[in-house]
Formats: sequence, structure tokens, C-alpha cells
Amino acid sequence: MILVVGASGTLGRQLVPLLTEAGHRVRALTRKPSRAGLHDTPGVEVVTGDLRDPESLRAAMRGVTSVISASHAITGSGGGASARVDDAGQRALIAAARDAGVTHFTFISVLGASATHPIDFWRTKWAIEGAVRASGIPHAIIRPSAFMDFHAYELIGKAVLRGKRVVLFGAGDRPRNFVAAADVARLVVRVLAEARDENVTLEIDGPEDLSSMDVVRTFARVAGREAKVTHLPMGMARALARLARPLHEGVARVLQAAVHGETVEEPYAPDALLARFPMPLTRLEEWARARAATIR
Repeated sequence: MILVVGASGTLGRQLVPLLTEAGHRVRALTRKPSRAGLHDTPGVEVVTGDLRDPESLRAAMRGVTSVISASHAITGSGGGASARVDDAGQRALIAAARDAGVTHFTFISVLGASATHPIDFWRTKWAIEGAVRASGIPHAIIRPSAFMDFHAYELIGKAVLRGKRVVLFGAGDRPRNFVAAADVARLVVRVLAEARDENVTLEIDGPEDLSSMDVVRTFARVAGREAKVTHLPMGMARALARLARPLHEGVARVLQAAVHGETVEEPYAPDALLARFPMPLTRLEEWARARAATIR
């Protein structure tokens, strides 16, 4: 039995069907089971649980041999703050897995995680990577770049497809990387099949580096229309992040990430990953056309 934590999230929704197709029994843990849409899926047991509730985690571990932690709270605030979910909650999950005798733990981290990253979410991911390693549980740590499902589509492409105005900070010409959540899910399933007995840390990024304006142009081609774009000064984004922090730390964090993505060059290449796990990686235009076909 594989426990998927965050089954209703961007990655979890991709993971669960792939795991069942591979013959695994899945227990899908989510705070809101109705959002997961998995109740009638063969081979899937949906349970209510919360990283902030250690007892729910211990209950979910019964009969589980593997755990995949695909949950995060980068946009969280207040009771759902990142410190409560991404730090304390993940530590509680690791402890519950260790105490239950789980034999493999997959942790979804983030590309660029480090102890010195300017954004707390990346520092927290780094710290939890350390907690996973210290647990003694055989593990896989997966570091994806920004999910195109959210960072390219929800924040930019959706507006283009709908003929609405896109707001970018700065010129939007700094290349960065986006990866399809479905590709990350495929990697996780392969690691479970091919590297379960190893402790591995893998970085996965998309096959191309694209600027925000490249993303705009890609979705404009798919939509067959000219995009409407407003460029706001980077100083405004920094000021908004500072002002938002006491009101909603999640919004402030997303603004910080937007500034970081537009000012720090972090190109990545998937060569090392593909040498170990050959697999096709989805290009943004391919992903955008598939998405557009579902909403027309």
C-alpha cells in the first residue's frame, strides 16, 4: 500500500492514476476528499488527513509500505502557514512513517532548495530533505522546477487563453524552467520501480528554459490571438511583497518568488536525470495545446 499525501494537489492528481496503472494499491490522503475526485477509482482508498494533525497521519499509516509526500503550502497563511505544514507537518509525517515501519519515503522538494536561499519555502524544503535523510528510511528526494501547470498556466497562460490581460513584473525576459507535473509523476513511479533500494536525490526540469514573455507568446500562438500584457516595475513587486507579509504570508511568498524568477538566472538542464531515467519531457507548447483543447 502506498500512501500519497496531497492527493488532491497538482502533483497528487497526476500521481494516483499512474500508481494504480502500475498495479499499486493507493491510499490517498487529503484534507478535502471531495476535491480529490477519487472515491470511485479502483484500487484507491481515500482518507481524510492533515499534516497539522499527527494523529490523522498515524492512522493513515496502517498497512502502508511506501509514502509519497506531494503536499506543500507555499501559498499558505495563518492556520495553514508554511511553517506549520511544510516544516512541522512534514516532520510529523516522517516520524509517523518511521514509527510505522514504512520501507520507502518519497519527498517532493523543489529545485534550488538550499540553506541560504532568499525565500523561506526553499530553505524549509532543504531542512526537510535533511530530516528525511536522518530518518533512516530508504528514500527518494525529487526536486522539480516550477510546475508549468501552475506557474506557466495559472499565473500567465490562463489569462491569455481567455483573452484577458496578463500582468508581469519587469520585462519578463529572464529565462527560467517549467516542468509538467505529469512528467514528475512519471519519474516518481519509475523511481519506485527501479531505484527503491537506493537513497537518491534527483532534479527534474523541463526540456527548455523560457522567459515569462516566452510563456505569453506560447499561449498566444495556441489561442490564435495577440496577448495583452502589462509590465509592472520590479520595485513595485518588492514593495507589494513587503506590504503583503503581515497580511498574507503566502501571497508575499509568491510575489517574492516572482521577483526571484525575474532577477536571478537559474538555467537548468535535464541531462543528468535523463542519463539515469530516459523519458520524454513535455514542452510547454505541447502542454498548452492539450490544455486548451479541454476548455474550448
